[in-house]
Amino acid sequence: MSKTMLLNTNWRFHLGDDPAADFMGYDDRSWRLVTLPHDWSVEHPFDLCNASGTGYLPGGIAWYRKHFTMPEGVTGQRVRITFNGVYKHARVWINSNYLGERPYGYATFTHDITAFVRPGENVLCVRVEHNEVADSRWFTGSGIYRDVLLEISDPICFAVDGIFACTLSADEEKARISIRYETLGGDAASFSLTDPSGREVAAGQAPGENGEIQLDVRRPQLWSPDTPTLYKLTGSVLKKDSVTDTRDVRIGLRTIRFDGNTGFYLNGQSMKLKGVCVHHDAGALGAAVPKAVWARRLLLFKAAGVNALRTAHNPPDPHLLDLCDEMGLLVMDEAFDEWEGSKNKWWQGHNVYPPKHFGYAEDFPQWHKVDLEGMVKRDRNHPCIILWSIGNEIDYPNDPYVTPLFQEVLGNNDANKPAAERMYDVRKPDAGRLAVLARELTEIVHNVDRTRPVTSAISFPELSTRTGFADALDVSGYNYREKFYEEDHRRFPGRVIYGSENSHDVQAWKAVRDNDYICGQFLWTGIDFLGECPGWPIRISRAGMMDLAGYPKPLYYMRKAMWTQTPFVKLAAGDEQTWLQRFTWQGVSGEMQTVSAYTNQPEAELFLNGRSLGRKEVVDYCASWKVPYEDGVLHAVADGVEDELCTAGKAVRLTLTPDKMELIADQQDVVQVEAALLDANGRPVGTDEIITYQVLGDVHLLGIENGCPDDLTCYAESHRATWNGRALVYLRAGKQAGFITLHAFTESGLAENLVLQSR
Repeated sequence: MSKTMLLNTNWRFHLGDDPAADFMGYDDRSWRLVTLPHDWSVEHPFDLCNASGTGYLPGGIAWYRKHFTMPEGVTGQRVRITFNGVYKHARVWINSNYLGERPYGYATFTHDITAFVRPGENVLCVRVEHNEVADSRWFTGSGIYRDVLLEISDPICFAVDGIFACTLSADEEKARISIRYETLGGDAASFSLTDPSGREVAAGQAPGENGEIQLDVRRPQLWSPDTPTLYKLTGSVLKKDSVTDTRDVRIGLRTIRFDGNTGFYLNGQSMKLKGVCVHHDAGALGAAVPKAVWARRLLLFKAAGVNALRTAHNPPDPHLLDLCDEMGLLVMDEAFDEWEGSKNKWWQGHNVYPPKHFGYAEDFPQWHKVDLEGMVKRDRNHPCIILWSIGNEIDYPNDPYVTPLFQEVLGNNDANKPAAERMYDVRKPDAGRLAVLARELTEIVHNVDRTRPVTSAISFPELSTRTGFADALDVSGYNYREKFYEEDHRRFPGRVIYGSENSHDVQAWKAVRDNDYICGQFLWTGIDFLGECPGWPIRISRAGMMDLAGYPKPLYYMRKAMWTQTPFVKLAAGDEQTWLQRFTWQGVSGEMQTVSAYTNQPEAELFLNGRSLGRKEVVDYCASWKVPYEDGVLHAVADGVEDELCTAGKAVRLTLTPDKMELIADQQDVVQVEAALLDANGRPVGTDEIITYQVLGDVHLLGIENGCPDDLTCYAESHRATWNGRALVYLRAGKQAGFITLHAFTESGLAENLVLQSR
């Protein structure tokens, strides 16, 4: 039977190049020990010399070496090593034998190392090259930033990603699933499906090394955002009636359908996609994001009514898809941000010319088929996935593709671009090429999975509907082009349209809500992310409805008002700009402040120190007042639900609140601890202090994040200021059981200890 092990611990790491480091006998004892996932970019200071587009953090060249001993009794077995993500240009050796390279930093790839492993010690070497960090429009990270897996199996086994189960039909009475399989040398394959209680509900066997079988499930429990029920599919490879390999795959029984007139359907029920775009970093953690961190974020999204994610703009960590399966979040799985032509990469601030032009375009011609097929094969068993996206804003005018239609349609939506960038330039790639490539990429996906439609996030439908690009897709995503919904629905009967990237503007949602033929939208973005920043000292994009630490902003509560039904109200105060408001009531006496009440109720009343400031109708999910500041309590009431903001005094207490009290001593488990400043009455204090953290016991301080856009404190430091009176601390367990302590203290003398148990 197959056995899969994490290979994440005790890697030796060296930042810098050494042409001899691929040699098995190389002396690496002076190298630093690291635990995967690992992102070396966030270990270094922010520097203006680095690219603004990727958050002013460095790349470089580095080596990883892993010494490991093969388990006994594996002679004659097949051995494979899988990397879920290495950014980028990964070159791999085992015992001095070169296995190959993988340029794309978001690809999952596998090497068969059967011929090269040996009893006793083995040495796995990985060279990572990320010299030019201006190779992306957002933070990428650097290093082996996702899991590494070692698999041992019988030589006669399932191929990599060799099981694909999909739901052909499903209702309350019966579901029919199709299982396609690919083996390496088998005579047949058998499958058993068990429900969440462990009861077998279907089973069958099919002949041949490769084949297909269909199973029926009576009275199925259908997967949906409200009931994300998962079944276990167990597949076995048979050779001469003996089982040589067994694999478990989680699946969900559900159907999807897109209709050009009536929108999206899940299990036959009409549903609007209430989605957010997410990048793959988590601030202080860089691209090496533990599953627990994603879980906290997704729970917050769900609480705001979010039911869908878009993985902008690359294949995600498999852990994220596992969580979406478990929590009931629909996913648009995206492959690329650029194809043959390199987009503008900003290194001096967003849209500050001149750009640089490194990136995936250099590898696309040779690797796009392998990378796209790999993504779809890896992810296709996830019930959460409803769309395969082959690209984001590939058709962005003059960046780099052009068309003579620029003479009829203004080919630019950025007024600050130089005039030459807004004009047709025959020397640039012809936009007509996009239709050819889109058809090729769509067919690649269809050859692997025809159960989900292929889409792309179109930036300029007024052009792409005329070049043939949109026609090559099954479903058309429009980025910020709500004004074309009605016209294009009329011009292209039957075309499926949705908002693949949208602003937080209420009108953008109303365009979805009020038109049955629009399937939904994906907000830009769900959470702030490193990079794509306006310029020094801002290190992040502030587009999220949550900040970089995962704390909700006022935009979060405005969205919650739009997308949830349970009555609530949330107060925020300060600037008229929504994204600048805070959940504190502080100020100078008499100073006018805008106070907003975000609610899904029809009206709200505001009180200041018990005095009514008036009842107001809620317009676009918000009621607002101009209020002269005075110390005290702001109180809002909206049809029985309430919220308040209180003036806080001086910070006299520091609290540490973990999301759990026990960790697993596996060198992977993570606890997230909120540090907060409180006054004498236990009220949150919005002022900020630097907090220093010390850990005792077998535990590692992974990072500290406060969400502040211009805090340039190096993430490797053990101190960081609070922002709005709080910060988030990430701790990773070691391998020894016992008590661990987090000690925190401020320059003003506040201190607190948190004791946790590691088992």
